[in-house]
Amino acid sequence: MRLPSGDSLLVQIMSASFAEAAQLAGERLVCRQGCTQCCHGTFVLNPLDSLRLRSGMDILRATEPALAAEVEHRAQMWVVEHENGFPGDFQTGILGDTSFDRERFEGFANEAPCPALDPETGRCDVYAWRPMTCRIFGPPVRMGDGGALGHCELCFVGASTDEVAACEMTVPFDLEAELLDEIPAKGETVVAFALLG
Repeated sequence: MRLPSGDSLLVQIMSASFAEAAQLAGERLVCRQGCTQCCHGTFVLNPLDSLRLRSGMDILRATEPALAAEVEHRAQMWVVEHENGFPGDFQTGILGDTSFDRERFEGFANEAPCPALDPETGRCDVYAWRPMTCRIFGPPVRMGDGGALGHCELCFVGASTDEVAACEMTVPFDLEAELLDEIPAKGETVVAFALLG
């Protein structure tokens, strides 16, 4: 399965939007390499995020095979460690979609470091291909139409509601939804399984 061609536009828009939000926020946005709080815990990956990570791993295998092998090793160790509690089909890595599975996911691997995280440097080894969740974490982002404005708890300390709102990051959820419609596979997974492809 191929990554939709429009994903490069989505990534460009997200990079520009983050840069604008970061410029507006200044020192109130404390996200930097080495700050890894958001790199712990497991979150859902949609098929677009999965394909982007798989594409990135293909590039990494071709250009930096030793680094790719290291990332794959961390992903394999993550899978082995969390096999028993996985709320879905462990053979495919696809998360279950029942209410029971979703409830189980709420407490699943919440403290586990992301297998893409280099524990020594605090760097994401697949940063260029990271999921949307990682691209929007930090600045104020409004989830859904008229939803609450949320941001990383380490950022905007002491800022007023208006100061936070003035730094809102715009997210092209509609474009992401269009790209997801182009992908036949609809199952959701987690980073470790996507990295292993």
